[in-house]
Amino acid sequence: MQLFTLPFLQRHWPLAALSGALALALLWGALWPVRGDSHEVLLDFPPGGRGVPLEVRLTAGVQDVLLLRNRSGKPLVFGPLQLAPGAQYRLPFEEEGEQAVPVPVLPGGLLRVRVVRLPDPGWDRLRWRLGNLGSAIRHLPLQGPD
Repeated sequence: MQLFTLPFLQRHWPLAALSGALALALLWGALWPVRGDSHEVLLDFPPGGRGVPLEVRLTAGVQDVLLLRNRSGKPLVFGPLQLAPGAQYRLPFEEEGEQAVPVPVLPGGLLRVRVVRLPDPGWDRLRWRLGNLGSAIRHLPLQGPD
């Protein structure tokens, strides 16, 4: 018996192909090893201080260094650090957990830094990848038309 002789697949082959592609993408997301080009996550403070997230999520062993970049034109206080205009600083986070770092230029004056453990293969890794995708979409820079 051939696969495409089933009446359901003959009638609904686009839906079946789409379902198969979605299943393969979810399987890839759950089992593929976690790698990163860099251990750094950029936290950029542009002029005016707009567009800076109030929470940053880091992953131990993959993206566990926060790269602070001050483009605001004024000195920036980040916890115990003071960054000069145009300066950048790499701040490693080694322990899992959540920290509130005082940053006076942000609304509320605090930046939450969450460090999560490296996810195991399976549902944890798929959840982690989907969380990273949601965070990347949420923090896309807004650009007006040229």
